[in-house]
Parts: sequence; structure tokens; C-alpha cells
Amino acid sequence: MSRQAEPVIFVIDDDEAVRDALSMMLRSAGRNVETFASAKEFIERRGDARHGCIVLDVRMPGMSGLELQEWLAQHNASLPIVFLTGHGDIPMAVRTIKRGAWDFLQKPVDDGHLLAAIDSALKGELPFDAPPRALPPAVGALSKREREVLDLILDGRQTRGIAEALFISVKTVEFHRSRIHAKLGVASMAELFNLCVGRPLRRPAAANGGTAARQ
Repeated sequence: MSRQAEPVIFVIDDDEAVRDALSMMLRSAGRNVETFASAKEFIERRGDARHGCIVLDVRMPGMSGLELQEWLAQHNASLPIVFLTGHGDIPMAVRTIKRGAWDFLQKPVDDGHLLAAIDSALKGELPFDAPPRALPPAVGALSKREREVLDLILDGRQTRGIAEALFISVKTVEFHRSRIHAKLGVASMAELFNLCVGRPLRRPAAANGGTAARQ
């Protein structure tokens, strides 16, 4: 398959060192990469792109990553987005994934983890008009208190806020959170959000450029 036919990884970050490092890592892994210093630059150069994956910073001068996500949704762009940021928090992660982001990763991130997220996104680009996913059956195995904690997590509450809302200690919240992760088989907040509030995957296209990375 020609290089031009492969999906493109669009790296959008205002930090030149981050762009260079990600570009080098992705190219060494056989990916086709284009980098952009701002959301505006991406829109002007490749705003009509329909095949690939966006690796997107959140906080940038001018249009933020969150604002670019909204712009893409308004313009019916189905490119999956993997947010990669050093400034994220739980409410922000909830917001981006509810709006269709594929994943929300914190810097610094393991190369293998990022590659796996990108490859997963490329295998099932998200349609923005897809209905929300129903809660997984495993949620039924949660206790009443664990379900209450889960609902508050998915609402964007942080640990202390959950403790105050349920009149329990922070340590108790952390215990319930670990039990929720174990019962639902997730290892991170991003996986939890994707499982509970993500969207169903589109069936992969018959032709798929690039080789799936293994962790």
C-alpha cells in the first residue's frame, strides 16, 4: 500500500519539542505523520481531512483543543481524537469523551500506550451521530454504594467531591473506585469513561493502512 493511501496521524500541539518527539516516535513506528502548531493551522491546512487520527493537546494559544473538538463536530468531521495533555483533570476527561473523543491520555505517556490508543482509533473511527452506548452488563455486579460512586465519577466529580456528596471518607471513595475498576475490568479513568459513556465503534474499513502496534 502506498504511503499516501495510509491513514495520517495529525499531531496538534503548540510545544515544538513535543511535536518533534511525537513525530519521530510515530514515524519510527511506521506511521504517516503531519504536525501542526495550532488548531487554526490544522483547520486551514487539513480541516477537510476524513481519514486518520488526531493526537491533540488541550491548552494551546488561540483555539484550544476542546474548541477544535467542537469545531470538528459542527463540521461533521469523523476523525477520532486522542487527547494527550499535561493539564487534564477528571471533569475535562469526562467532557471530551462524552463529546466523542476516543481517549484522554496524560503526559508523559508510554509510547506503547499511545500507539495502542491510536491504532484502536484507526480501526473504528467514531461517527458523531452514533447513539450513546448503554452501560455494560458488568455494572450490575456493582454494589449500591459502588454504583453511586460510579455515577458521580461519570458526572465529573473528583474524589473529595464524591466523598462530600456521599458523606464518606476520601479513603473509602478510593476503595470503592478500585473495586469498580476491578469489577469492570478497566485500568484507567479513560478506559472507564470509554466503557460507560463512549460510543459504539464503526465497523473497520476493508482496507486499513498501517500496522497495529503492540504494547
